[in-house]
Amino acid sequence: MRRITLLTDFGTRDGYVGALKGVLAAQAPSVLVEDISHDVPPGDVGKASWVLGRYWRRYPPGTIHLAVVDPGVGTERRALALEAHGRLHVAPDNGILSRVLAQAKEWRCVELVPSPSLPAPESRTFHGRDLFAPAAALLAMGGLLEDLGPEVGNPLRLPEPGWERKDDWIVGEVVEQDRFGNLATNLPEDLTRWAGGVEVGGRWIPLRDTYGEVGEGDLLALRDSEGRVEVAVRGGSAADRLRIGIGDSVRISLRRATSDPMRRSPSSPGHDRRS
Repeated sequence: MRRITLLTDFGTRDGYVGALKGVLAAQAPSVLVEDISHDVPPGDVGKASWVLGRYWRRYPPGTIHLAVVDPGVGTERRALALEAHGRLHVAPDNGILSRVLAQAKEWRCVELVPSPSLPAPESRTFHGRDLFAPAAALLAMGGLLEDLGPEVGNPLRLPEPGWERKDDWIVGEVVEQDRFGNLATNLPEDLTRWAGGVEVGGRWIPLRDTYGEVGEGDLLALRDSEGRVEVAVRGGSAADRLRIGIGDSVRISLRRATSDPMRRSPSSPGHDRRS
């Protein structure tokens, strides 16, 4: 059975999700529709990109991932359908597919163009219902990617924040915050292990392997489920405790290592913006 997953910032109280699902039920009645989340912060394309990147590969080939966080709806931004590793994605061209593009070894993409099988949207403000849902339904019913529109070779990607070396410090930043207040960073894990932890706002936070290695309410750094260095509080919110969020600085002290780990680290040199 074909499957469509839904990721939006629509919430659940205004009927927007129902309108989108109604289109899918009418045009692809035999397809299983699964809600991932409708609680992405309104218009937060960056958060949506991280969320989509967390699950798209976990679903079997043939799945259609419909992702609509679209603050530019009705403007000249393109609408896309993208195939990567046998999974299909339907989304606005605003960077929401950035993590998919970063994780995929191969992909192909087309722009959604109105046609007899994909009518022009009724509304300029609800393309989730009028354009993206019909496109997802067409794909779920056996439609071909290339029939939806012309090929696109340059879908928009959000900037990838890089870490840099400043004297005896590796300086990175918070790239994602989850509902628990955990703060995912772009710091390289191997360098963090050399130093034994991270520093935030002058506070030293030790690196651990699990939340259970510290006491209730204690700060720690650890490798999260996505392989990133995360700052957390056991049983609490690191974001609230440290009063920091996305884009704020987090750093590693190289002085804590017995020798300069930069000489032996396998970290990608593309992220080392030395000054």
